[in-house]
Amino acid sequence: MDKILEIQNITREFPGVRALNGVSFDIRRGEVHALVGENGAGKSTLMKILSGVYRPTTGRILFNGQEVNFTNPKQAQQLGISIIHQEFSLIPYLSAVENIFLGRELKKSGGLLDKKRMKKEASEVLERLNAEIDLDKPVARLSVANQQFIEIAKAIAIDTKILIFDEPTASLTGNEIDKLFELIATLKENGVTMIYISHHLDEIFKIADRMTCLRDGEWVATKDITECTKQDIVKMMVGREIINSFPQKPSWENKEADILLEVKKLKNSIVNDVSFHLKKGEILGIAGLVGAGRTETIRALIGADGVEEKEVYLKGKKVEIKSPAEALDHGIGLIPESRKTQGLVLDMCVKNNITLSILKKIAGNYGFINKKKEQSLVEESIENLLIKTPHMRQKVKNLSGGNQQKVVLAKWLSTECEILIFDEPTRGIDVGAKEEIYKLIRNLADKGISIIMISSELPEVLGMSDRIVVMYKGKVISEIDGTTATSEEVMYYATGGVGNESNQYSKN
Repeated sequence: MDKILEIQNITREFPGVRALNGVSFDIRRGEVHALVGENGAGKSTLMKILSGVYRPTTGRILFNGQEVNFTNPKQAQQLGISIIHQEFSLIPYLSAVENIFLGRELKKSGGLLDKKRMKKEASEVLERLNAEIDLDKPVARLSVANQQFIEIAKAIAIDTKILIFDEPTASLTGNEIDKLFELIATLKENGVTMIYISHHLDEIFKIADRMTCLRDGEWVATKDITECTKQDIVKMMVGREIINSFPQKPSWENKEADILLEVKKLKNSIVNDVSFHLKKGEILGIAGLVGAGRTETIRALIGADGVEEKEVYLKGKKVEIKSPAEALDHGIGLIPESRKTQGLVLDMCVKNNITLSILKKIAGNYGFINKKKEQSLVEESIENLLIKTPHMRQKVKNLSGGNQQKVVLAKWLSTECEILIFDEPTRGIDVGAKEEIYKLIRNLADKGISIIMISSELPEVLGMSDRIVVMYKGKVISEIDGTTATSEEVMYYATGGVGNESNQYSKN
């Protein structure tokens, strides 16, 4: 099989960081080539170089044997290289059709937009994805999964030779992932070459022909997927073996069982009569498929979304929470699903992101920031959470995903909240960084902080939760003891199985 792409001694430097250091490997025509490595290994940086977002500091890229030098993404697209980014690059207030044809709109002979033709072609592309999407609705009002399909549709609507997937299944359900894999198989049959970045090793073994591993910005290995085991790849990624990434759960007989938070009759257009409780020092997992109403429940709880009805009790006392600011006043903090759009200000430095929520707390006389107090707090956060950054003035956009998540966590820990809500805490984070995040969450619970954790990763829910609430179509359908729960049991309820009345809403 001949080479369509050759990466030769690519190095890329940012201020204070060498993201890639002399990386070399090749991509064969028509293959699915997996790219693996921890966050910070350089995967996304390399893909941005291939797609024209960045230029390499040194090194060469050969496409079909010819050296190419992209100065912008459009040049890469015109040559036939497209990327589906991990973080969506959609214009939220434009429709699906307008996003799919953004920058290459179809026009009639008179110069007017040919909206009918664009809608027809967009519909055909989405039909290949088996995706039913309202083409006229602004994408901001679509589900995360449907937004992901529009990203994929944007890429395959062009005559693509190399299609790069950067964590494409992060927000998809099992059925949607199966549809994506069917599409990948079809594209492969049609001669499209694919580079597939994922932290889900099961996916890689299902669809990849070969894999390349990067670690700390350097090439580790390129192998046929049939020559590897999952443990081999994990060891390549982190430089050590990871046997069990979940910290041991405590014995609940020896922990306080006081109910800290109780939510009753929560109802809006998405969720219906949701009730649950949270104990002091407990990790409560909220499980369910995409569309079950998990994030919507939490947003309604903290006042980010409107409600028709809601009762919230803290330490037995009824409270009113009409906004996230009021939730914070009551000691409830949310670490959101999308850290880059909702949890961080990317162009701000680590220091300013960490202290963003506590400016009043670190202000001295006349409202001026107490620089000494600020620096001490930030240094302590960096040390305690093991945030890898050259210095506290490093822009957070230059950190790896795992370290960005730690900065978000540091921001909320500085507020001294009693309840922390983690929405998809390890989305897009590698196996090594996940282990660190899990330990941090468990340590917080051991110190008496109560945790609500929403996760689409079933092993994560089972491995971390002391108790699990399962949602289906906007309702709590079952509550399960986290120490005895099985994946089969959780999936039974998550797909609509009838709840066990003997354990629903129990407070054992």
